[in-house]
Amino acid sequence: MLSFETQKRILDITVAIGLLILFLPIWVLIPLIICVDSGLPIFFSHRRVGKNGKEFNLLKFRSMIQGADEFLHNKNHQLLKKFKDNDWKLQNDPRITQLGKMLRSLTIDEFPQLLNVLKGEMSMVGPRAYVKKELEEQTKKYPETKKFVKDILSVKPGITGPWQTGGRNEVAFKTRAKMDALYSRKKTIYKDLEILFKTPKAMISKW
Repeated sequence: MLSFETQKRILDITVAIGLLILFLPIWVLIPLIICVDSGLPIFFSHRRVGKNGKEFNLLKFRSMIQGADEFLHNKNHQLLKKFKDNDWKLQNDPRITQLGKMLRSLTIDEFPQLLNVLKGEMSMVGPRAYVKKELEEQTKKYPETKKFVKDILSVKPGITGPWQTGGRNEVAFKTRAKMDALYSRKKTIYKDLEILFKTPKAMISKW
């Protein structure tokens, strides 16, 4: 009998390669459209916390203006405060381009994370890939969530997960952290398959 980790890795590689092949035209068209719309770079790399607290570069198709992180942290302190006050989420982020809004609404911006899965940094299903500073500040804001962090970081973060199929961005941090921790404690291949099958419906409902 294969271990859970081995089964999960086989599932990750199989699904990731299958999606890369299925959506091959997107890998050709989207980079060209982004380049024409707002220039380079095509990809956006963001530091996130992975399994056992090890940080990695999460990949996305760029959906924001160039230098979006610098704009937030160094040039617009008022916007940064809004992020922190709203659990590191913002409904109408002024840094998102018009094309970026479309990419996000279709979840196309997250496709490059399939490469993170193949590299073994992420899984198809798992807790949200948190930003280190976000995790630190949110657990400080909600002390009752500190007990969940160890469980959350005991597994690889996922492209999709319980928070995404259970409310997505509308889920508050303290609820999302609890959902992620519960998944980490009770993870099974059957649960992963259930979440994978629920994900397309969750994406469509967002439209």
